[in-house]
Amino acid sequence: MTVIMHQPASQTTGSTMPDQGSSAYVFLLCAVAALGGLLFGFDTAIINGALDYLKIHFHIQAGTFAEGFLVASAIVGCIPGVLISGPLSDRFGRKNVLIISAILYLISSIGSAIPPSVAVFYLFRFIGGMGVGAASMASPLYIAEVAPARVRGTLVALNQLTIITGILMSYIICFFLKDVHGALQNWQWMLGSAAAPSLFFLAAMFFLPESPRWLTEKGREAQAMAILARVGGRASAEAQMVEIKDALDHDRSDSTSGSVWQLFQPGLRLALMIGVVLAVLQQITGINTVIYYSTTTFKDAGMGEGAALLGSVGVGVVNFIMTLIAMALVEKVGRRPLMIYGPLAMGLSLALLGLAFKHHWLSAILLFTFTYVAAFAVSIGPVLWVVISEIFPTRIRGRAMSFSIVALWIACYLVAFTLPKMFELIGKSGTAWFYAAMCAVMVVFDALFVPETKGRTLEQIEKHWTRP
Repeated sequence: MTVIMHQPASQTTGSTMPDQGSSAYVFLLCAVAALGGLLFGFDTAIINGALDYLKIHFHIQAGTFAEGFLVASAIVGCIPGVLISGPLSDRFGRKNVLIISAILYLISSIGSAIPPSVAVFYLFRFIGGMGVGAASMASPLYIAEVAPARVRGTLVALNQLTIITGILMSYIICFFLKDVHGALQNWQWMLGSAAAPSLFFLAAMFFLPESPRWLTEKGREAQAMAILARVGGRASAEAQMVEIKDALDHDRSDSTSGSVWQLFQPGLRLALMIGVVLAVLQQITGINTVIYYSTTTFKDAGMGEGAALLGSVGVGVVNFIMTLIAMALVEKVGRRPLMIYGPLAMGLSLALLGLAFKHHWLSAILLFTFTYVAAFAVSIGPVLWVVISEIFPTRIRGRAMSFSIVALWIACYLVAFTLPKMFELIGKSGTAWFYAAMCAVMVVFDALFVPETKGRTLEQIEKHWTRP
């Protein structure tokens, strides 16, 4: 299913390769791949606006684990989606995994909009979750392997921007569909609205080339060189090809290369630990308590239905703007400072948010929710995806990222599933303070273990872990 967006490989060697790369071409490739992130954000966050209507339709009581599972049913599907997509992306290519995820998105958006029962609703949300899981691994992986080192962080962060765009789109759509009536209820229109972007993503994927690093690993060097030359020019392509082949030769000389056991070798064990722990901490610092539950939380704090939905749109706007800023900062400031100071600001915001909940300061609840989201969006939101797309060897990057992203989705599920019960048991103030403490843990971990990878090629980063 691989379609190359340039001359055939047989005609793109030697003097026919361009001397200069094309920034527009690089951006186009990464933007198309990042559409998987847009569907990721849209599909997971649409439940925010639909949740209260779904509870009424399916007769589910607030503050129960059943309410939590309405939100978390899609996240359950993310786990097998990631587990399957890692080996598939290493064997069949990053592009084909993204095509599969687009098909799963489309099936889910239609099925979850017209379920005859809550069990069928859970099934189609699970299918959509599998698409989310696959895209959450394959999109940043593809972008990291296509983008030049000098802008790789910015372009991987583009995937996070599209996730945030999808979240914001879902909030806006829910706001405008809240009063829709007719043959279908408003929540059905909300959930079914994902079908249009799913179809667009599926069609766009057929015009995307495969990752040049994956093509090289599979012996298709002419195609890989053509893509690398189009991205960075002939001289850059030749230099990158030498690095890629050296890294692959090193991998092949290792008896464990290509298997998950390679991840447990000295050096790479640390990379694996960093990837998994960062993924878990990104979630258990509480961001999805806002992404999935902000509308319900704002209503409980005293806002009307329309104001609560509008407040969630505000969350999406703040998230979007600060992610744009993160894209500008990730190559200038670097990964490590953002990963340390972002969680620090998040923890301070959550501590103050807990006080606002305790004293019922509605304006302060909005303010500190926004500052918390802003701190997340400018730091660990996008930068986590940059780091875990960079730190693993080429031959097993798909499977290695799967470890981290499975851990992320397990943590995400636990947060989404348990939040209604946490509100009931320790209150909103106690919940905010709990997640503030998790932010403090992340600050310490990032300061101790996270390396700086700014400006280094993927092969140079690999050598950092494997050098004697």
